[in-house]
Amino acid sequence: MITRKRLAAGVCGLLAAMAVALLPTPASAGEPDAKTAPKVELTLDVSGSMRARDIDGQSRMSAAKQAFNEVLDAVPDGVQLGIRTLGADYRGEDRKTGCKDTRQLYPVGPLDRTEAKTAVATLTPTGWTPIGPALQGAAHDLKGGDGSRRIVLITDGEDTCAPLDPCQVARDIAAQGIHLTVDTLGLLPDAKTRKQLSCIAEATGGTYTSVQHTKQLRDRVHQLVERTADPVVTPVATQGAQSCADAPKLKPGLYSDREKFAEHRWYRVDVRPGQELRASVSVAADRAVNNDYGVLLRASTEHGRELVRGAEAGDGRTDVISSGLRYPEPPADAPDGADEPPLKTVCLQVSNSFSAPPSVKTEPGMPVELAVDVVDGPSDASDAAFLGLGHGWWLLITLALTGLVAGLVWGWISRWRVSVWRTN
Repeated sequence: MITRKRLAAGVCGLLAAMAVALLPTPASAGEPDAKTAPKVELTLDVSGSMRARDIDGQSRMSAAKQAFNEVLDAVPDGVQLGIRTLGADYRGEDRKTGCKDTRQLYPVGPLDRTEAKTAVATLTPTGWTPIGPALQGAAHDLKGGDGSRRIVLITDGEDTCAPLDPCQVARDIAAQGIHLTVDTLGLLPDAKTRKQLSCIAEATGGTYTSVQHTKQLRDRVHQLVERTADPVVTPVATQGAQSCADAPKLKPGLYSDREKFAEHRWYRVDVRPGQELRASVSVAADRAVNNDYGVLLRASTEHGRELVRGAEAGDGRTDVISSGLRYPEPPADAPDGADEPPLKTVCLQVSNSFSAPPSVKTEPGMPVELAVDVVDGPSDASDAAFLGLGHGWWLLITLALTGLVAGLVWGWISRWRVSVWRTN
């Protein structure tokens, strides 16, 4: 005898099978390309203020050493790690000398845990806080390769070597296009330190963390080192031009650039007839900006005729603003004697309407990330209109058919139950 529970289970299984059958099968992912080993450099403040005994009953320096030793024990295999110090050697009062006091304590490379721990054990709180020079040195230590790179800066105070602004140093590092992230950790920070460390992190797409306890410091540093080992898509550095004719030609992929305030930058993408271009752009406001801003992504022909555009605007505080577009190139026949129709060049224009207060530096430009993809497009214009909902039509059809079948099955179940009830 068919029970209601068995019947319901059968119906659910039927509907699930239909939904799976109607969904498109994802393409198999290709094998990942071999990448350079990820690199991270722990950059530790060893200035005199690290003597203060206010973290879990011990000095800030002792808390940092304890956290480092535990982090070094757990560094993932394959991660190349180095250690740099600032303020570790010079005890004098000469500012010029003190602001050069940064050195690499342990070189970036395969980790020897015993050697690294021994080097950390020798540190004694000593001198100044040259954060800017330390960031410059750490960026140099991490040069080379295309793997992920990260600086983890740990300090208990703001930089003491102005006018070299550490936030500007971080922007300059980001502008080099080497895809290096700086994460900052403040030990019991005051308001000025929090502001400076937050600015450094935001300029490179990193994070800022305020630390009050040894365990918190250990856990956060360990988390950041592990994050370095995670595979990431690294944007390819490019440089847009002032006109389409001079623009770089981009293949499908992820790209990074820098764009000045209210600037227009051009790029080119080849699209074959019958294919669809999909592009999106994000502009990061890595410094204070005025209210009312926008970003425009525009596709046009080489002769300047607009094909399609995407735009986004806003006001108030923002960290990033994005826009995107899709353009299907109509199918065309191959010319006589050719196997395929010729490629068409589409010009992509990225523009922004950001402005900044007079006190804000506008150099280098703001970070730009541009994603480009070219896929097989709709077969004709009617299909293009039909597919204009983000190619989500198959999901709509799946839901409609599933609902229809569910209604029919439920109607049959109801009729069957009524007939059984009448029989009994």
